[in-house]
Amino acid sequence: MTVVDRPATYREVFAEPSFRALFVARTLAIGANSLQIFALSVLVYTGTGSALLSALAFGAGFLPQVVGGLLLGSLTDRLRPRPLIVAGYAVEALLAAALGLLDLPVAASLSLVAVVACGTPVFAGAAARVIAEQLTGDAYVLGRSVSNMSSSAAQLLGLAGGGVAVAAAGPRHALLFAAACHVAAAVLVRFGLGPGGGSRGGAVRSRGGAVRSRGGAVRDSLAGASALFGDRTIRRLLLAQWLPSAFAAGAEALLVAYAGRRGFPSGSGAVLMAAPAAGMLLGNFVAGRFLRPTLRERLAGPFLLLLGTPLIAVLAAPPLPVLAALLVIAGTGFAYGLGLQRAFLAAAPEARRGQLFALLSTGMMTLQGLSPLLLGTVAELTSPALAIASAGAATVLVAPLLLRGRPSDIRPARSAS
Repeated sequence: MTVVDRPATYREVFAEPSFRALFVARTLAIGANSLQIFALSVLVYTGTGSALLSALAFGAGFLPQVVGGLLLGSLTDRLRPRPLIVAGYAVEALLAAALGLLDLPVAASLSLVAVVACGTPVFAGAAARVIAEQLTGDAYVLGRSVSNMSSSAAQLLGLAGGGVAVAAAGPRHALLFAAACHVAAAVLVRFGLGPGGGSRGGAVRSRGGAVRSRGGAVRDSLAGASALFGDRTIRRLLLAQWLPSAFAAGAEALLVAYAGRRGFPSGSGAVLMAAPAAGMLLGNFVAGRFLRPTLRERLAGPFLLLLGTPLIAVLAAPPLPVLAALLVIAGTGFAYGLGLQRAFLAAAPEARRGQLFALLSTGMMTLQGLSPLLLGTVAELTSPALAIASAGAATVLVAPLLLRGRPSDIRPARSAS
């Protein structure tokens, strides 16, 4: 094994101060968001008795992100990252506090959530840009791996803690606790990153080094998005990260209905929903820490097949323990994304790197918000089992199209201005 092909270590990743600050802050914020989503859904349902409005409260923060990602994405490369990320967490804190303290109509609450969600891809893109600039080589890939692991754990803890917090103190107090977590995240970033966040920010330089303007933020964002989507390599790598995650999210959203249809014991739906997250933690840990970079890239296709194939097996009506094990195995397939990270970073134009990360976040959140609706419709017309199996089959079918060629066979990025 060559030095270049040596897996990075966690010590190397966490030795970078900027990554440490962003890692802890992001973990806090994701847990707070999960708690906020759950508490708001309970608050809306308690006040209205409407399952539809409660579901809208659960998903209101997803779809609007497409607006911010497309129209404001260039801000990630135009503004300094530290104040941008701090502002994002501060706005999230104000939102959670307003939802907890003010007796707002449901429409006003959901509108506030949607407006704040428009900025989420910008803040996420800025943080991802800092990490990409501070971690090099395989340390970047391992950094993405440990971030994915912490995201899964934070979501699980946020939802589990949300149930406890809402039961013990009520949804409004739970929302105030979420606001406090966002404040803590903002403080960590404010004092954990340097003044520039390890990034240049602001002006865009031409190849000759001259500073040039890119016009207004919206116009610049649309031009940048068009240039990025116009690049075949970038487009393929975006779709490779968007579509399988969306299919999986839609399948996971149906596990409670599937458990009910099968007559499983009460509470088994929660066990089944936790199984893919547990598998994701396992897969990212093993692939990120123990597989050398070139092997991860060669295994991206098999991992992607591993993500989809177990979902097809639900048609065989396996018993609960077997089904839970299959879902854990499927979750390990999310490690396929680690095999794409070096190629994705290599394909990113330096002047649009932050915007590309914003678009990645936008597509992930938007499609993960739409997929449960689409697969839920399929389940209503057929059955939850067939809808889940369809998601697995779709993942298997798109794998060869999304992973044509070896991920490491990537040409250097062009300038996308």
